[in-house]
Amino acid sequence: MSESWLDAVKWNAEGLVPVVAQEAGSGKVLTLAWMNREALAATAREQRAVYWSRSRRKLWRKGEESGHVQAIKDIRLDCDNDAVLLIVEQKGGIACHTGRERCFYQQLQDGRWVTVEPVIKSEQEIYGRK
Repeated sequence: MSESWLDAVKWNAEGLVPVVAQEAGSGKVLTLAWMNREALAATAREQRAVYWSRSRRKLWRKGEESGHVQAIKDIRLDCDNDAVLLIVEQKGGIACHTGRERCFYQQLQDGRWVTVEPVIKSEQEIYGRK
């Protein structure tokens, strides 16, 4: 399959595009991550979320260490062609490295961030280390 469809994406100056992962069943927003051209192509090809880790400067296959893979159900590009939406099935029920269901677990309350979602699994349980 040709990868010319990637040319429609408006990549930022670093060659990245923001990506929102949304759980197919619940509609919950799980995370915001980044992809480069290679990551988006791999995601479409492998039918699992493959992100670009800005901190590690390498491809990151979601679940490669934790086993909490995001299986792709649908890939969408927004109206400005500068943001991607992944509709995923979150394997293992945990999207966040902190052991929570999703990364957006802090809520602004009275001028401060409050944790409003529980840890489902400790990082030790997920990764076998601290």
